[in-house]
Amino acid sequence: MKRFEGKVAIVTASTQGIGFSIAERLGLEGASVVISSRRQKNVDEAAHKLRSKGIDVFAVVCHVSNPQQRNDLIQQTIQKYGKIDVIVSNAAANPSNDPILQTPDSVLDKLWEINVKATILLLKDAAPHLHKGSSVVIISSIAGYNLPAAMAMYGVTKTALLGLCKALADEMSPNTRVNCVAPGFVPTRFAEFITSNETLRNELAEKTMLGRLGTTEDMAAAAAFLASDDASYITGETIVVAGGMPSRL
Repeated sequence: MKRFEGKVAIVTASTQGIGFSIAERLGLEGASVVISSRRQKNVDEAAHKLRSKGIDVFAVVCHVSNPQQRNDLIQQTIQKYGKIDVIVSNAAANPSNDPILQTPDSVLDKLWEINVKATILLLKDAAPHLHKGSSVVIISSIAGYNLPAAMAMYGVTKTALLGLCKALADEMSPNTRVNCVAPGFVPTRFAEFITSNETLRNELAEKTMLGRLGTTEDMAAAAAFLASDDASYITGETIVVAGGMPSRL
């Protein structure tokens, strides 16, 4: 399928893990993909991997909490391609596993800055360049529904994204659709402190109806669907991709 032929897609935090797989999926379906990460080395390596698969890639260094770099990401995309069709906001941080009331102020600030505020500010920069038929996909987490004690504050920020999706879908309608993907537990470097423990991995897998953890490709498939015209009558919704794990607030 080539659902994104002729389209331009920005994916933040897209040099590894879920973000990379989303960029890869959109690119394989025909999109020109703008990837970003905090380090030049990472974006260069990821761009090389994607180009080796025939994907048109533009790599930009962008730390989403840096106002100038966020603006550069948007402006360089416009200079390169002249438009933006899809934005996938994937960047996230989880710098602490402290209980909420013991989390240092600086960590609370970082969690809100990267996990919630950066999505708002990125879309504020991008909004003037979005057009009728454009699409935004926000990456939340199953932790936004079921808040594990070891990552409770992270989960709170991911719960906030569920509400942000609803609010922005209304605000950016009717020209731009806004939806959300809430991944379950996926073995990536970001989730390594959980998924690298074999006993815990097995326990998590047993909590799913499908008896396995998710893959980055599972998440990319859901994001690509929501970003595509196949979902042209869907906005303000969250798809939980967690193998049947409980996902109701």
